[in-house]
Amino acid sequence: MNRRQLMLLLGGAMTAATGLRAQQKPVPVIGYLSGISPGLYTPYVAAFHQGLSESGYVEGQNLAIEYRWAEGRFERLPAFAADLVGRNVDVLATSGGDSSAVAAKNATSTIPIVAVIGDDPVATGLVASLARPGGNLTGFSIFGVEMMPKRLEILSELVPQTRAIALLVNPNNPQTPGITRDVRDAARATGVDLPVLKATTESEIDE
Repeated sequence: MNRRQLMLLLGGAMTAATGLRAQQKPVPVIGYLSGISPGLYTPYVAAFHQGLSESGYVEGQNLAIEYRWAEGRFERLPAFAADLVGRNVDVLATSGGDSSAVAAKNATSTIPIVAVIGDDPVATGLVASLARPGGNLTGFSIFGVEMMPKRLEILSELVPQTRAIALLVNPNNPQTPGITRDVRDAARATGVDLPVLKATTESEIDE
């Protein structure tokens, strides 16, 4: 076999291999974006994996997941969201605060987004309505922000002799000003003092 025949043979083999790869179904990729650290979200990620497996998807077998954790530094979320969009993920899943959903929404208008948020998604402008969200974002809200004043009221009823209840917040969370305002209003109505403590990292929480 001369050199020309060898090169033709190798070229044909490479073309055939490329064609075979093109025919193979690509593994779908989920971009997982969270404002929290992975250690705090271990049980939720486990539940996420369980839900996927019940639908026939197992990470590392027929599914890939790209994780991005802001670890409480919410200013990192826009760059993380842009990075995942640049990697052409098939869907974005967000958790760990409304800021994750907002960053994903701002990064793409075409990639589907499934979000877990704590605030009213209509009020924050993420969706047009709860019944018909429209656009490329769907999911559900636990309305945790709206429930914060009610939590303080319940604590006051459970322990009526308590005169002070502390509110621990992350100052970097865009939702913090609204939460603080609403809980302060509830504290005044129930007659308890509300010292507001701020912590960004786990070590600051310990302190």
